[in-house]
Amino acid sequence: MLLRLLKSFMQATWLVWERGFDYISRFSSLHTSHFGICKVMIKKHQGESIVCADSTIIEKGDLVGELHLNNKMILTMIKSQGSDRTALMTTRLVRKSMQQISEAFTSQSTFSQVKALIGITLLHRGLTHGLGFERQPMKSRLLQRITTAYLRLLLSVLHPEGKNRIGRRTEQLIPMMLIHSRSSLTNHFKTVKRVPVQDGMCVHE
Repeated sequence: MLLRLLKSFMQATWLVWERGFDYISRFSSLHTSHFGICKVMIKKHQGESIVCADSTIIEKGDLVGELHLNNKMILTMIKSQGSDRTALMTTRLVRKSMQQISEAFTSQSTFSQVKALIGITLLHRGLTHGLGFERQPMKSRLLQRITTAYLRLLLSVLHPEGKNRIGRRTEQLIPMMLIHSRSSLTNHFKTVKRVPVQDGMCVHE
C-alpha cells in the first residue's frame, strides 16, 4: 500500500514537472502543434549535421519537428487499462497521429520549411514498428548519457513494474534518434487515408 502511494506521488510530481518543462520549452520552439497522443515542436536544429537514409542533410539552423508523446495520456491509460493493453493502444494512437503529422507536412504553411521529424526514445524496438522511422545513435556521448538517465527515470515512474522492468532490460534501453526526412514521412503515409487537419490542431476522424 505504501509503495503504491509512493508511486502515485512520484507520478503526480513528474507530471507537474513536465508541465513546467513544457511551458519553458515553448520559448525555445517556433511553433507547437498537437496531434492526438503526439506533440510536434518546431525548432532550429542544434549540434552536428545529420545525414538521413535518403541523403537529406539536416544542418545546424535547419527547421525540424521535435516529436514528443503525451505521457499524461499514457499514464491514464496504464492506470485504467494495464500496461500490456496500453502498449497496443499507444501503438495505434501513434500511427494515427503520424498520419495527421504527415498531412500537416504537406498541407500546413507552418510545416512548409520543416526538413525532418525527429524523436528520441528508449522504446525504438516495439513502439515504432511499421512507422517507417530510420534509427540513428545519438552523436553526443554526454547528451546520450543525460538522455538515457532521463528516459530510464521516466520509464521507471510511468511503468507499473518500475525499476524491475529496467533491471531486466538495461542493455536494451539505450536511446536512439528516430528520424523521418520530409520526403520519407510523406512517402510512407501517402497511401493511407488522409486525416484533415487545420493549422495548429488536429481533427479526429
